[in-house]
Amino acid sequence: MTIKKMAWVLLMLGLFSIVLLMAVFPEAALQSAVRGLSIWWDVLFPSLFPFFVISEVLLGFGVVHLIGTMLDPLMKPLFRIPGSGGFVAAMGYVSGYPVGAKLTAKLWEQKMVNRDEGERLVAFTTSSDPIFLIGAVSVGFFHNPQIGLILALAHYGGGFLVGLLMRFHGRKNDTISSPADLPKGGRLKAAVLAMHHAREADGRDFGPLLRQSVQSSLQLIIVVGGLVVFFSVFLELWTRAGMITTLNHAVNALLSLVGIPEQLSTAVVGGLFEVTLGARYAGEAGEMIPLTYKAAAAAFILSWGGLSVHAQIASILNATNLRYLPFMIARLIHGIVAAAIVLLFWKPIMGGSIAAQVVPAASYLSSSGYSHIMLAFCLMLGSFIALALLMEGFILLRRKLRKFPR
Repeated sequence: MTIKKMAWVLLMLGLFSIVLLMAVFPEAALQSAVRGLSIWWDVLFPSLFPFFVISEVLLGFGVVHLIGTMLDPLMKPLFRIPGSGGFVAAMGYVSGYPVGAKLTAKLWEQKMVNRDEGERLVAFTTSSDPIFLIGAVSVGFFHNPQIGLILALAHYGGGFLVGLLMRFHGRKNDTISSPADLPKGGRLKAAVLAMHHAREADGRDFGPLLRQSVQSSLQLIIVVGGLVVFFSVFLELWTRAGMITTLNHAVNALLSLVGIPEQLSTAVVGGLFEVTLGARYAGEAGEMIPLTYKAAAAAFILSWGGLSVHAQIASILNATNLRYLPFMIARLIHGIVAAAIVLLFWKPIMGGSIAAQVVPAASYLSSSGYSHIMLAFCLMLGSFIALALLMEGFILLRRKLRKFPR
């Protein structure tokens, strides 16, 4: 029996076990489904849906082509991806998973990346958003905003290192070539012309573009919500059946080999399936566990992403020829690298052990610089949209003037 057939058999057995456990624990199944639906509606929908729509509109206006032409000299030497990957990285890091995968799939549809480039891009642009990392994990779960600094360094720094490692993935001469000769006026003029040509190739007016962006974004966010609910039910039912306890014992043995307290096995196992649950377990672990190890576990969980996020990415990549296996390997490497960064740089950055302090998430976020960063980012996106609209209006006006007799 091949590995693929074995995987299908295990998948069918897992789904069949869920059906049986739903009949045995109907109340637990209902409560976990409602809990997953609440996470989707209260957290994921308001945080992800606007970015889905904005990214679709920016793609239609050709802004990605403008940014891609400008960043091409930087992205290709470092990551062996086109400059348009810089836009995907910025949107993915700010808005969180699965925005990076969605935009990568869009670039593949527009033939701006090939398979190897797309696999490199989605491998390091899939990350947690800063709001979740700072507000939910650092303040909400660990009750200590200072943890956010080391977690951000480990998570985003680890993602950058994964991007550098992924440049060795695939064939050597596999990049989509870009024009070597720039027009008079330099790269900025070439970027503006690239945006103009992309806008003409798209051809949709703003009304149809916005409507179709909302429709496609709604379809994707509903898929994300369904997967969150499914894994919430899955994890709850397997916990009730005692299967998670067996997995805990295996993780206990693995953690003891690397010198990490075995009490964190519950957090690691929970994080393997669902990132929010795993991060919460890490923050709420026993007070006897050193804060360094709890932060390292949280860094691994955030970078791995959980099978719930993996299922979202796989559903997006299913419409392309991009493979899931390189993404999964990159997530595992990212998790290990992020945990190692926390352990290595804890004392230089955090100064040893720090005391926990309860700080409301809203008050911390309002007083931090993150709100200013988000404001600048939104202003930048608004400027790009305004530039695209002005260019479209100027081009239409010029065409109208050409029709008048001289």
